[in-house]
Amino acid sequence: MAESLPLEILTYVLSFLPLSDQKEALLVSRAWYRAAQNALRETNVRYNIPVASASLPAIENLGVQGISCISLSNLDGSPAAHQVLQAVAYHLGPHLQSLCLGGGSPTEASFMTLIMGCPALRTLDLSGCNSLFTSGMLLAQQEVAQRAREALGGLRELSLASLRDLADLSFNRLSSCAPSLECLSLAYCHLTFERRPVRVSPGPQDSSPSLLSFRNLLRFVKERAGRLRALDLSGTGLPAEALQALGQVAGLQLRELLLRGCRDLSTEAIAVLCRQQPGLTSLDLSGCSELADGALLAVSRGLRHLQHLSLRKLQRLTDASCAALGSLRELRNLDLAECCLLSGWELAQALGSECKAPPLPLASLSLAYCSALKDATVLSLVAALAPSLRVLDLSSCVALTSRSLQAICTKLPHLSVLRLAWCRELQDWGLLGLGQPSEGPAQMLQLYPELEHQATDPEERPPSPQGPSLLLLQALHELDLTACSQLTDASLTKVLQFPQLRKLSLSLLPAFSDRGLMAVARGCPSLEHLAVSHCHLLSDQGWAQAAGSWPRLQDLNLSSCSQLTEQTLDTIGQACKRLRVLDVAMCPGISMAAIRRLQAQLPQVTCIQSRFVGGADLSLTL
Repeated sequence: MAESLPLEILTYVLSFLPLSDQKEALLVSRAWYRAAQNALRETNVRYNIPVASASLPAIENLGVQGISCISLSNLDGSPAAHQVLQAVAYHLGPHLQSLCLGGGSPTEASFMTLIMGCPALRTLDLSGCNSLFTSGMLLAQQEVAQRAREALGGLRELSLASLRDLADLSFNRLSSCAPSLECLSLAYCHLTFERRPVRVSPGPQDSSPSLLSFRNLLRFVKERAGRLRALDLSGTGLPAEALQALGQVAGLQLRELLLRGCRDLSTEAIAVLCRQQPGLTSLDLSGCSELADGALLAVSRGLRHLQHLSLRKLQRLTDASCAALGSLRELRNLDLAECCLLSGWELAQALGSECKAPPLPLASLSLAYCSALKDATVLSLVAALAPSLRVLDLSSCVALTSRSLQAICTKLPHLSVLRLAWCRELQDWGLLGLGQPSEGPAQMLQLYPELEHQATDPEERPPSPQGPSLLLLQALHELDLTACSQLTDASLTKVLQFPQLRKLSLSLLPAFSDRGLMAVARGCPSLEHLAVSHCHLLSDQGWAQAAGSWPRLQDLNLSSCSQLTEQTLDTIGQACKRLRVLDVAMCPGISMAAIRRLQAQLPQVTCIQSRFVGGADLSLTL
């Protein structure tokens, strides 16, 4: 019946599927292939193309499909790489809108060949491409610069992050070719700052050929103030005076500002920024270690339209300022991870549990590593959070117990990401939705005989738990239970039944065995990322039965699984044809010969961690 649907309707239907399911739909029929390609194109999927001669046919095919967003990996200055860039410019260039060369080492000639063929480019990522800026001669010739200006006239976003050789002169040449630039990233570039303010406004003639100066950046911001909307100056060491100078540029109306790791910023500087740029919708102050409660108060009072706020690693932040978050009525994403002084009480109040205002429309909340968080606080939080929440990270909140988990399952059934790594107090009864047993572990099986259910038929599913169990979270795409060491097969075999789950971590679970692995294989067939490191009960027999259920698996971590041998690698090589990343470090039963055999069998595997395999001696000799 689906074959008879018009292409436009089929494309619309497939656009609601996750990316991996859209890729599966390509294989159904010719009609589905065309519809899935249209859906992928409309969602701006980025295609990663290895720079190698073997990629030339794929590049030609992608050009026929009209792909507009690509990333080139393994890019170097070889003749083969130059040939690939020529092919990209010819086949993809006319409709290419987003291009990422991050971490590559192209020659200046190859880069110019590529850029000249991409007149529709809107996003360009040159982060880490130091080879382009080492000589300082990029775009030095007038005629070359003119052609680049014609090609980059519509460029909106430019990333120059992590460029150690970027200087004023090369930055000015490149930025002058992009008059429509709205978003600029100079994250982790080495900006130089003058201690004394310069009275005379600098001009292009003052550009340094060897240093990237804040004075030159400020001149650029003043010239582009009417158009510039986003700046990323993370890791540049931006001082308070420089931030104030940026904020007060006439006509500048930033929407996004990222200042991760700028440790010299002060609370007063942030307060001034909030008065100068009240239109900010995204602000990242992660790792700005000098900031305290006053900074959060200033943000809450001055940035009423803020939607994304990250205050990760602000270890001076306390509960006193969290109550003010209630005034940010448009807030969608909040990151308070590693704010070790937070207990969460005031945050729960701000989110609406104790006030008459409607709850904030949060979609993502991270309180990872907030070790002061307790069950009572989480119970208040989940009651306050709106049904819009999709991502919740409580990793390393070590005091949380199964009571918190059951509250989450009851109040937040629409979660797509739940991270509970290192919550060591979680127990089987919590995952199963059972009441807390008053007796000790020895009496638990008598109180709950269903924990003893053993499936005799591999296709038989264990009885579904009743009550507020993990099974209520059927929308989960990612689940992290790393190091929840009290969990056993008794609960995992019954609750890990998530057809849409893409990413699962069960590492460091000492009681997780082949039985649990086979239950995961039956209940989670769509897994793409699986971590089961340090699970010493897993064996070759378990993997022989489970691996066939995961044809989509791309990333697998088996490190320190002491019972596994090369038989497991052979099984994985036959069943998991899409594998890209594998970690078998410190697996004594796996040899380097078996790893090389797997690499020959699956040449698309780009990364294999194999340190200390084959029973290598890990003892230190002094």
